[in-house]
Amino acid sequence: MNKELLNAIAYLAKEKGVSPDVICDSLEAVLITAYKKEPDANPTAEVELNRSTGDYAIKAAKTVVDEVEDPHTEIALDKARLIDVNYEVGDVVNVDVTPDNFGRIAAQAAKQVMIQRLREAERNIVYDEFSDRTDDIITGIIQRIENRNVYVDLGKAEAILPVSEQIPTETYSVGQRIKCYVVEVRKTTKGAQILVSRTHPGLLKRLFELEVPEIYEGVVELKSVAREPGRRSKIAVYSRDANVDSVGACVGPKGSRVQNIVSELQNEKIDIVKWDEDPAVYIANALSPAQVISVTVDEGEKSSSVVVPDYQLSLAIGKAGQNARLAAKLTNWKIDIKSESQAAELAAQAEVPQDSEPADDLDILSDLAMPAAEEGAADTEGE
Repeated sequence: MNKELLNAIAYLAKEKGVSPDVICDSLEAVLITAYKKEPDANPTAEVELNRSTGDYAIKAAKTVVDEVEDPHTEIALDKARLIDVNYEVGDVVNVDVTPDNFGRIAAQAAKQVMIQRLREAERNIVYDEFSDRTDDIITGIIQRIENRNVYVDLGKAEAILPVSEQIPTETYSVGQRIKCYVVEVRKTTKGAQILVSRTHPGLLKRLFELEVPEIYEGVVELKSVAREPGRRSKIAVYSRDANVDSVGACVGPKGSRVQNIVSELQNEKIDIVKWDEDPAVYIANALSPAQVISVTVDEGEKSSSVVVPDYQLSLAIGKAGQNARLAAKLTNWKIDIKSESQAAELAAQAEVPQDSEPADDLDILSDLAMPAAEEGAADTEGE
């Protein structure tokens, strides 16, 4: 019987991926629970389980007395000396109080409790495993789609990709393999709840770490990320080695590295720009692919005024202000963009003050783009 118990513990440990000690702890708790359901059970009794032999017994500590008043806590001297002749009045004896038919009763009571405790142990193991993977990329297979929420099979666990974390331009299908960013792992009564994202800027950062060895090794540092998921992103990179081109390393031979990431993100456009400690240079780079004539910065207000050639104004602002918005989010600076002719006109007006002048159409467009850029800049702060 004891050998069978040890074999069962070893099997469960291997099958469920839990420590034998966890199973033994659960078994002890089950045995004492089953015992205390017995009539006249000793309330102070404890289980002694030998984890090497599988032997177990229910024992209660009793004080040796001449005359027993409470049989639960006391034992007569003559009975104590049947256990050990050296016992004297006042000694404490661990007495075996295991009922005669306890083996059968314990087996019946233990089954459901053991299953429950093993499930709890499994849930804790899954939580511990995945909680360490927060802010990391994880690959899974779409198991089902319910109410537009996507459930991803991760092997030992299931993750949820809610609608709010899905790329608007993507479609998902059962059986599809996808990479997701682990946003949060929560411990619930039903086990670990893993929340993943396809829109988080961290996903883009981790994808570049996977594709670009120089980033993974720390030679190239990814300084900032700005995303409009499914549409366009910008990343700022910096090389710690003068012999390594940070942008070239990210692009890869014939664009292979960045193209792999673009494909993973369903053709999301990615601009890779050089980070610079000089804010003016950094802002000019961030507005790529537009060319910049000059950048004037206000360190106190963290705002900048950018002048671009007339024919580059629409490119610098981007469709619906997207390029300016992403550049502001990437640099965390307010960016005011004007064309060369607008800047010249404003300079002329400053020299010859006038009462009032109607706003130029391009000025209005540029000003309209800026609140969105400011909002993007606030979102990116701390990334």
